[in-house]
Amino acid sequence: MNKFFAVLALVLGFAASAEAKLFDIDSFRLNNGMQVFVVSNHKAPIVKHMVWYKVGSMDEKLGKGGTAHLLEHLMFRGTKDVEGGKLNEIFEQNGAQSNAFTALDFTAYHQTLDISRLELAMYLEADRMQNLQIMPEDFALERDIVFQERQQVVENNPAAYFNEALRRSLWQNHPYGRPITGSPDEIKGLQQQDVEEFYQSFYSPQNAILVLSGDIDVLTAKKLAEKYYGPVPARKISQRPEVAALKADFKARLHLKLPEIAAPRLSFNYAVASVGTDKGRIYDYAVLAKYLGGSDTSVLYKDLVLKQKVALAVSASYDEAARSYGSFVISAVPAKGITAQKLEKLLHKAVEKAVAELNQERLEKVKKQMTAGLVYLQDNPSDAAYIIGSLASAGMSKDEIENYDVGIEKVQLDQVKQTALKMLEHAPQVVGILEPVGEEN
Repeated sequence: MNKFFAVLALVLGFAASAEAKLFDIDSFRLNNGMQVFVVSNHKAPIVKHMVWYKVGSMDEKLGKGGTAHLLEHLMFRGTKDVEGGKLNEIFEQNGAQSNAFTALDFTAYHQTLDISRLELAMYLEADRMQNLQIMPEDFALERDIVFQERQQVVENNPAAYFNEALRRSLWQNHPYGRPITGSPDEIKGLQQQDVEEFYQSFYSPQNAILVLSGDIDVLTAKKLAEKYYGPVPARKISQRPEVAALKADFKARLHLKLPEIAAPRLSFNYAVASVGTDKGRIYDYAVLAKYLGGSDTSVLYKDLVLKQKVALAVSASYDEAARSYGSFVISAVPAKGITAQKLEKLLHKAVEKAVAELNQERLEKVKKQMTAGLVYLQDNPSDAAYIIGSLASAGMSKDEIENYDVGIEKVQLDQVKQTALKMLEHAPQVVGILEPVGEEN
């Protein structure tokens, strides 16, 4: 999952000239409703095969946290035709790298493999889309594995615990505030029926996106997709739980002191527009994040790390690939001898100063920087598949993904400044401080 969000952050900083297409995507839809995206890249005989389900932890029933994640695990436990536990073994025997991840808005299953093994991957993926068979002993085993993962990754990891607490504060009663893994009590309370109902409710071809990126052309892709995914019957998608609206002008603070923290850290978190709520505004936030803290040449890094030397690191990121609100985060690590509280004040001033000093020349420079890595996205089938799948799952069309660069080019100076000021003053927001136990306030 870390790689997924790293790649997603990457695309939010990239654009191309107004004439070019980002990926040169071909797309079509099967009769059962499954959407297919194809990106041809014939430099090597490999292909990235991804199936994205437009369902994640935000779609779980209240009190049933962890259902989506547990189902992801159980999807590797076999079907009527593939004996339980054999799926990964089959992929490994055929030289394929296979994995999956669960997020707030979607769940994805993916393989990187030789093009000669693509049909095998399609057969196996289409099979578990419709024929998953959960045995009681497999359910009990995977639920225990998920619980142990929770203990290791969150309960025994102060930084992860802090991040979960931040999300709970920022998202208030919104499903985004719930842990993707579920809480320990929720995981223990999950029953096999909960997972089976979730599978039947959301794992259907019309709620899925197939992304093929690599050594394949659209005609071959269509022939194979129709052969393997086309016969999968569509099931009725269940009504999703209502999403709570965030309180406007909500502001909160979270200050934790936890053991095993090497250094203090500071985080400004904002709930903002996303693909799912306001596509027209996402470009302003993307440019703003790049300008403020997108690299070690950004304005905040130069000010706080290089000039004032009050921070060891500072960054800004924006996640737009969401069906509900997006998130904008500014993070910093204090330099030795600087308290998190002092850095908080200096960071506030630095952000306000950066927004005030943004001019047309700086804006154009940022736009040019945002095009620098485009060639790497086009040349990497895995990155292309991750990016297209995430944005499409959040609600972007093929044309909107291809013309992301046009949105960047249309960003105006006054728009970015207005967006920044509105976010800083009125967006739901939480300031988080994490310190080692023993640090003075």
